[in-house]
Amino acid sequence: MADVEEFIRAGFVKVEQAAPREVADEARDLLWQQIGLSPDEPDRWAQPVVWTADLTGAGPFGQLSASDRLGGALDQICGPGGWEPRGSLGNIPVRFPGRSAADDRGWHVDLNTPLPDGSWAVSGRPQTVLLLTLLSNVGPDDAPTRIRVGSHRDVAKVLGDDLMGPVAAGGLVDRASTGRSVAHATGQAGDMYLVHPFTVHAADEHRGRTPRFMSQAPVALTAPLAPTTPSALAAAWRG
Repeated sequence: MADVEEFIRAGFVKVEQAAPREVADEARDLLWQQIGLSPDEPDRWAQPVVWTADLTGAGPFGQLSASDRLGGALDQICGPGGWEPRGSLGNIPVRFPGRSAADDRGWHVDLNTPLPDGSWAVSGRPQTVLLLTLLSNVGPDDAPTRIRVGSHRDVAKVLGDDLMGPVAAGGLVDRASTGRSVAHATGQAGDMYLVHPFTVHAADEHRGRTPRFMSQAPVALTAPLAPTTPSALAAAWRG
């Protein structure tokens, strides 16, 4: 289960072995096929990052997204009935070693609120929690997601209640949280991380040897988050 107090303090929490490692391994094998590459042919790893997605939610992907441990952790963080079950793991950036780093490593919070025109914005009333699912072992050199510990408190102060565009908000949240210590989303295949919608995070350069497979998915809340919401999400916001 999730360490709720750690989530409130740090703005994220790791759920170890939220799904069995062998299920994550099976999902990774299918992703290799989907991107048309092989773990045995590193000479064909031409790009620093290849984006793919779990489009079906079937097989191991369905088992991962329907994990009982994940569901229990979400109940603890969002409150029972406070989140919408997902049928898939969402977007999956595969990061490869030995290539020039991709220019996608800026500090940011995710676009977490849908607007009437179908676009998304950063908002003081977020509607999603970020779920990171490790589909390969990830060490400190394997391009782990970087997380600024406690930065959700900084972002809560600068965002307020106004909807803000991603460029402006990105600059604001970077400057507001620049003094925070940095944690890395490392672990074993099958581990998951739940990240508060206000927590500032960024990709990292791959300095290791093994491609990193990790999905990143928004878990929708059943109602927009507010400071008075009776959940760990709101408690983390309030400080």
